[in-house]
Amino acid sequence: MSDLPPHLLTAPAHPVPAVIALGSNLGDSQQILADAVAAFDSHEHIRVTAVSPLAQTAPVGGVEQPDFLNQVLLIDTTLAPWALLQFGHALEQAAARVRDIRWGPRTLDVDVIAYDDVVSDHPDLILPHPRAHERAFVLTPWSWADPNAVLAGTPVAALAAAADDAATVIQFEPGPPRAPGRDSGGHNV
Repeated sequence: MSDLPPHLLTAPAHPVPAVIALGSNLGDSQQILADAVAAFDSHEHIRVTAVSPLAQTAPVGGVEQPDFLNQVLLIDTTLAPWALLQFGHALEQAAARVRDIRWGPRTLDVDVIAYDDVVSDHPDLILPHPRAHERAFVLTPWSWADPNAVLAGTPVAALAAAADDAATVIQFEPGPPRAPGRDSGGHNV
């Protein structure tokens, strides 16, 4: 951390906007994401300004695994970029995230997609997120939360439509609750 540039470690004097992506495909993903949203919302240095609907998405990266639920949060924060990332990592640890397979299954994934107008190429925190512009599983829910969002001068909705995984992202519609003690015969995502 000592080699991080000051602009990643310095908290802003006034709240700045940031975009956070959440994902889960292990455990009770709906509850895990709801808990993560609540944690962001209850942090004293973060104000959640918009929460996207849940997106059901196919995994990318070639690892065989269940579909994901993804969500995007728009926030205003007085945390420094590095502190915001560390808060996300703490939430991942609280959800028992295991990092043993790159792009593998996970209980919770928290990514800082964009932070105000900060640009960073530091390997520990690249901003904007280096693959966000090509990932519909981030771009589509982001466009649902903010239809006018722009990333690197291009509308997020247009980037989402052009992404290779665009056809695999659908708005998640939770099924009816199961009756207590009865097996519905299906599975939860």
